[in-house]
Amino acid sequence: MSIDLTQPEERFILDAVRQASNLVTRIQRELVTTALEKDDKSPVTIADFAAQALVGKLLREHFPDDPLVCEEDSGTLRADAQKLAAVTDFLDDTVGGATEEQVAAWIDVGQATSAARFWTLDPIDGTKGFLRGMQYVVAFALIEEGAVQLAALGCPNLVDGWREDIGGEGSLVIARRGQGAYVGPINGDDDFEQVHVSSISDPAQMRFLRSFESGHTNVSQLDVIAEAMGVKAEPVRMDSQAKYAILACGKGDAIFRLISSKMPDYKEKIWDQAAGSLIVEEAGGRVTDLDGKALDFTQGRTLANNRGVLVTNGPLHEAALSAIRTAGA
Repeated sequence: MSIDLTQPEERFILDAVRQASNLVTRIQRELVTTALEKDDKSPVTIADFAAQALVGKLLREHFPDDPLVCEEDSGTLRADAQKLAAVTDFLDDTVGGATEEQVAAWIDVGQATSAARFWTLDPIDGTKGFLRGMQYVVAFALIEEGAVQLAALGCPNLVDGWREDIGGEGSLVIARRGQGAYVGPINGDDDFEQVHVSSISDPAQMRFLRSFESGHTNVSQLDVIAEAMGVKAEPVRMDSQAKYAILACGKGDAIFRLISSKMPDYKEKIWDQAAGSLIVEEAGGRVTDLDGKALDFTQGRTLANNRGVLVTNGPLHEAALSAIRTAGA
């Protein structure tokens, strides 16, 4: 079965992620420079708010009764007149006629609570990658009755869903539950091809997909797991849910979101996992928490009933869970 991109929800998620991806790409190009101070998050803040406002506006136009669950609210933006003006300028250029009050209201569409049916958005997943001019994604998903049903990742700096190409045409990966996962260009015709995870079953050949950043994972335990599984292949280092796209395209085999000793009580945010998890599953992979439990999207804004995340191509999953137990992760 192939996905029908003419259906209203599919059409909406494609258009929303395309527009948001183009908007944040423009902001990155105009505001992120090599002279950027390490702690200056102004560009990513502006891009986050601008993309969330845009998607909030589009959702109200197409599915006005659907809740949207996002991280940001307009409060911090309202407190910074310069940033609010910058976000409004970008929205005005994009949709025309935007005012500061409208922009704030569109952002606050994302402050809804989860329901039987709702959407969740991460306007920029991969903050550090965005600031480095490298990998980041726009991640958008529809959740119904606690299960992700439709998802899309906008990957501006990946081509064919897996190959790094900074400033290239970018990739958009979309999945509908039960209908597979597909990749195509961010812009242009709906020329999408189905993608599949790898068939690797030998742990020694496993290609870890590892983040540049270590804030939410335990790097030392990850090294222990790799040693326990006899992994010989060099890891693929990548920011953001772009890793999920690469795994879905068969160019990587495992992602471990272990519990950092610095943040032992950390719970994954739903917008960090919803879109990528469905895309991997529909490409034939497997996604659980570190104990092998399915991800539970019924607990509000976090995966409160889960501990970390394990994503694999499927054949390697049980061996990975065993290695996690061996490492005490």
